[in-house]
Amino acid sequence: MSAAGRIRSGMGGWTFEPWDTSFYPETLSKAKQLNYASRQVPTIEVNGTYYSTFKPPTFAKWAKDAPDDFVFSLKAIRFATNRRVLGEAGESVQRFLDSGVSELGDKLGPILWQFAPTKRFDADDFGAFLALLPEKQDGVALRHAVEVRHDSFTVPEFPALARKHNVAIVYADHAKYPAIADATGDFVYARLQTGSDDNPDCYTPKALDQWAERAKVWAAGKEPDDLKRADPSTKAEVKPRDVFVYFITEGKVRAPFGAMALMKRVGN
Repeated sequence: MSAAGRIRSGMGGWTFEPWDTSFYPETLSKAKQLNYASRQVPTIEVNGTYYSTFKPPTFAKWAKDAPDDFVFSLKAIRFATNRRVLGEAGESVQRFLDSGVSELGDKLGPILWQFAPTKRFDADDFGAFLALLPEKQDGVALRHAVEVRHDSFTVPEFPALARKHNVAIVYADHAKYPAIADATGDFVYARLQTGSDDNPDCYTPKALDQWAERAKVWAAGKEPDDLKRADPSTKAEVKPRDVFVYFITEGKVRAPFGAMALMKRVGN
């Protein structure tokens, strides 16, 4: 067994008008932006899949455009998570998984299930939802992460439930949403959302140093001492974990540079 998991850092998507001049070469066509972006960072979080359903040929094209060892994380369709009764989401969950995500093959990274800020923690209902998430789709292994945005999830019962289903809790560095650092799955997923376009690398050098160290701790299978957990009394099993870190929301113009700067710091 290796001493640490793989650390990957990226941004949300690859089409963003300001990047046409700040990130991409001026002569690069939009059709070649994924090809270029996927060679600057080792992963990208796809947000478009949250809003609409894509078809198998689209996923296959993404896989073809990206290099070997590149990984796409997909934000799952909102119809599966924006509902009153989560346990009734089975049809929406399967429709999303059947849309062609398996075309990505070994380039399919974690699937992010994001919940509305108004969604409160209900152990029975949330547990019913987690039970709907399969381990495989068309023979391709699936990894699931959940991002919750209501303070009611900051209770020991939530990480216990996520750990039971081997689902990762997204650590959200956000101005308003709860930050939950419990390691509950076989990987760690962090979304860094408090950057600034005033910083050339989205976050300050000091903050990037801190996040690089936290990523290394996560990859080694431990939990950073300086991040709050919902269940401080329970330590995660110490085992190597792959780590996915995405720069999104605030400071989006400089997000690709934040991802590249973090990769330099972690040295892989």
